[in-house]
Amino acid sequence: MRKLVIALSVFCCLQVSAQKEFDPEVENSFFDRVYFGGNFNVQFGTFTVINVSPLAGYMVTNRFSVGPGITYQYLKGEARDIFTGNVFKYKTNIFGARVFARYNITPQFFAYTEYESLKVEFPNENGTELVKDWVPGYFIGGGVFQPVGGRAGLGLTVLLNLLHDDRKSPYNSEIIIRAGITL
Repeated sequence: MRKLVIALSVFCCLQVSAQKEFDPEVENSFFDRVYFGGNFNVQFGTFTVINVSPLAGYMVTNRFSVGPGITYQYLKGEARDIFTGNVFKYKTNIFGARVFARYNITPQFFAYTEYESLKVEFPNENGTELVKDWVPGYFIGGGVFQPVGGRAGLGLTVLLNLLHDDRKSPYNSEIIIRAGITL
């Protein structure tokens, strides 16, 4: 049986994107369709998390975009292996890459999917030592974007990781919530 652990922490997330609309009736160059963005978040408390995840997007149409991204996470804390009950302290660096697709249903609502592969350190089957391996994640979901003048706005994305693995995943849950500010 799993125990629920509640941790109080300070959480800050900044999501930056320079996505711009283009006129489909006008011939647009490759660079007119490219945008940059990503996520940066910091969490201090029982667990320390630093996440830097830049991305580049390409507007295939006015509503559909795709692109690659990279991820770096620093994690430090103490955890209990859910299978063996062993408690261990850890400090690790996680890195990897991802590709995403986003479809704007309306100016405020969008559908989103992402595949990522991260090099993660996790307990072996016996829970006696930490091993490193590539861990995949496949996310589906969507979100809401509220413009606040120009390109700026507030965003909330809710994703379900269809490949979540309790032992290996760097995420505590198969449900991931991302909130941020777009500039």
